Amino acid sequence: MPRFKHYNYDQDAMVVINYQEQLQPGTFEHAVHYLIEHKLDLSVFHPKYRNDDTGRTAYDPAILLKIILFAYSKGITSSREIQWCCETNIIFKALSCDTVPHFTTLAKFVSLHADEIEELFEQVLLVCHEQGLLGNEL
Repeated sequence: MPRFKHYNYDQDAMVVINYQEQLQPGTFEHAVHYLIEHKLDLSVFHPKYRNDDTGRTAYDPAILLKIILFAYSKGITSSREIQWCCETNIIFKALSCDTVPHFTTLAKFVSLHADEIEELFEQVLLVCHEQGLLGNEL
């Protein structure tokens, strides 16, 4: 009778992940990350936040934009599905630094900033197209 290596699905494991290493140069997700961190002016989002002195800290618009723009590039537009991706997908985890914004946070951000997001998404897509990073599947 053949012998096989033992496996057990009923176990926990700790996996060390460097999020920066997940965003490989030459990929769309790296381009989104780089553009949002270094090239795009996100100050247009700041006036709607009023928590300078009191109130709960907010998710950085840069993190929300990375998550949302990457999701949109994959055809994912449901805020619930985007939240699920942040919980389960390593690239979403890398883009969000392992934060998981609630789907209502994502939906509210999109509804409050729809025009700004659309303009930034177009800018990101144009740069990525010029760099040959788009597969033109969608």
